[in-house]
Amino acid sequence: MNKMIDMVNSILLTICLVLMPSCTEEKDLSYKIGDYPVASGNEYRILEKIPVERVWAATAVGYSLLTHDNHQFAAYYDANRQMTVAQRTLDSKEWTFKKLDSYIAWDSHNYITMALDKEGNLHVSGNMHGVPLIYFRTSKPYDVTTLEPISSMVGQNENKVTYPQFLKNKENELIFTYRDGGSGDGNNFYNIYDTGTRKWRRLLDQPFTDGEGLMNAYNHGPIEGPDGWFHMSWIWRDTPAAETNHDLSYAKSPDLINWFTADGTPISLPIKLSTPGVIVDPVPIKCGMINGNGRIGFDSKGRIILSYHKFENCSDPYSPSQFYNARFEDGKWKIYQTTNWDYRWYFEGGGSLRTELGIGEVVYSNGELRQNYSYTGKGAAIFILSEETLRPITTVASTPWPYDVRTLRSTFPNMRVNVTRDAAGTINGEQYIMRHETLPSNRDQPYPEPWPEPEMLEVYKLKEGL
Repeated sequence: MNKMIDMVNSILLTICLVLMPSCTEEKDLSYKIGDYPVASGNEYRILEKIPVERVWAATAVGYSLLTHDNHQFAAYYDANRQMTVAQRTLDSKEWTFKKLDSYIAWDSHNYITMALDKEGNLHVSGNMHGVPLIYFRTSKPYDVTTLEPISSMVGQNENKVTYPQFLKNKENELIFTYRDGGSGDGNNFYNIYDTGTRKWRRLLDQPFTDGEGLMNAYNHGPIEGPDGWFHMSWIWRDTPAAETNHDLSYAKSPDLINWFTADGTPISLPIKLSTPGVIVDPVPIKCGMINGNGRIGFDSKGRIILSYHKFENCSDPYSPSQFYNARFEDGKWKIYQTTNWDYRWYFEGGGSLRTELGIGEVVYSNGELRQNYSYTGKGAAIFILSEETLRPITTVASTPWPYDVRTLRSTFPNMRVNVTRDAAGTINGEQYIMRHETLPSNRDQPYPEPWPEPEMLEVYKLKEGL
């Protein structure tokens, strides 16, 4: 149903498995392991374990794992901080390596993302936070040794790039989106790739959103829903300071070109804060809403649900943070408070934050509405939600990674386990993940020496259940 699932970049899928919830990127969903009981016999089983090579362990940043047919690709920063793409066939544990001319420093925004086009050529982008476009493409299908740097896609708005993401439309055409500009003053652009000419062009003639020099939008999506439409949510941010996020917003599209409000009213691009009908919840600044921590889900009737967190009472300086689910029903958005907890996560300033709260999308499965979450002091688990009230009926344990995956091996102080899911997802109950250990993010600033020794990057093949 969703042709974009295998193209979602790895930063949406990296999970830090530690007893203290902290992760590397604003778009990360962190899980806290240990506070909730695990159902007996419900742990993932290890079918295969494949070492890749040792990687830089002092900068926490998102990696990428992509499996397609018999081919598997892993993108990461090696022990020398050099961007690397490794490739193998699934019947072999031997990797072919391609070292790329790009090196990471300390910025946890600089994740790597990759995708295959319809011809099987690999596209790789990353190591960017407000810098000129960094992009590589193979000249031969399924052959990482032919990866070559491409200095430009369309030649405009490519000098201050952040948040690269590959996705696909319904015709399986490759699309690339990114932010041009800085936090609080940037716009999101969309390009589409022609495999015949091997050239990129603009998918949209103008940016998707325009902060008019006063703010920028942090998008989540687009996600293809059960209705066949693409769904996008975003919040606005006024400055590089994280506390200036505000105004949860939404739009949908049948083709990623023509966009509409939730009630079907056409929208003229670019979308601005003043565009009628797009604001879902007018959350003010300094109200506990963070970019990258919202999700898009659907209930049993296919109704869109936007999940996010904010302070329960924005005017109260001691008000706790709560999870909310906004559902479009009867022609309007209805906001449901899902939790009633007492912890307040207040954040401020710039740089990559250590996530203290994480909320997953609402998923309808086996007759239930389910929603993953992590919460300081509450652990990580799954809500079973009432479809009527979107409040928890009960809480069940999450299926944990195997002990060998989740257990920290390094003796260096403050290290973390990072797990990157395969962009291909779960197939026939089996999935691939990639594991490595690093220090947590540090607001994109260097750690003082000494630094941890490089740690082994490993790929696991897992199966859920006995």
